[in-house]
Amino acid sequence: MQGQAGVEAGVVLDHRFGAVGGVLFDIDDTLVDLAFSMTTALRDVSEHLLPGLDQAGWERFGRIFTHETTHYYDRYLAGELTFNEQRLLRGRAALGHFGVDLGEGDEAHIWLTSYARLQPSYVRAFEDVPPLLDALDAAGIPYGAVSNNVHDYQRAKLDSAGLERIRRLVGTDTVGVPKPDPAIYLEGVRLLGSSAGSTLYVGDNLLLDAEGSTAAGLVGVWLNRTGESAPDYQGYEVGSLLELLVQP
Repeated sequence: MQGQAGVEAGVVLDHRFGAVGGVLFDIDDTLVDLAFSMTTALRDVSEHLLPGLDQAGWERFGRIFTHETTHYYDRYLAGELTFNEQRLLRGRAALGHFGVDLGEGDEAHIWLTSYARLQPSYVRAFEDVPPLLDALDAAGIPYGAVSNNVHDYQRAKLDSAGLERIRRLVGTDTVGVPKPDPAIYLEGVRLLGSSAGSTLYVGDNLLLDAEGSTAAGLVGVWLNRTGESAPDYQGYEVGSLLELLVQP
C-alpha cells in the first residue's frame, strides 16, 4: 500500500519531492489562518479599551500579540506558564504598548474569557487547503498534522475550520515533547504508516517546521506565505500549498 501511494504521489505531487508516501502538516498559519482569528477576536474584546485606534494601530496591536510575544508561548511549551497565562501576558504586552494596563482583577478575567470564547468562531482554513487535500485523497496519499499545541485543542480547531478529514493528529501532549524534538514528527510518520524519508512535513515556521522535520529525517518544506527572505535556507520552499502539486 505504501509503495502504491509513492507511485500515485508522483502523479499528484511535484516531482522534486520524489516518491512520497505521506504528508504531514503544521496547523496554525499553515492549514488554519490563526493570525486572522486571533487579530479579529482581539479587536472585538479590546475596542472598548482602545477607543479611536486607527487601522494601522490595530494592525500593530495584532502583530505584537501574534508575532512579537511568542517568547511567552515558548515558556508555555517549556512548562513555565499555563496556556491562559501566556495568552494573558501577550494581551497585556499588546495593550501596554498603547498605554493600557490590563491589571490583575476582573477586567483581565473578562478580557481573557471573552477572547477565549470568540477566537474559535473566527477560525477558518486557508483557501489552498481543500484542493490539496482533495488531490491527496484522490491519490490515496495519507496525511495528518503535527502541532505545537495539545491534541484536543487542535482537534477542535481543525473541526471548526471544516478540516474533520484530517484524522491523524499529534499534539505536544501526545508524545510529551514539542517541535523541534524528532519524536513528535516521527510519531506523525508512525500514524501515517509511511517512512520518515518518504514523508513531507509542511509548515510556515522555518526553524520548527522545515528545518526541524528535516533534521528528524523527513522531507521538510517551508510554506512561506508572506515572502519572507531567508537567504541561508537551502531546503524546499513554497509560497502556497498548491505549489506542492504538479502544475497543469
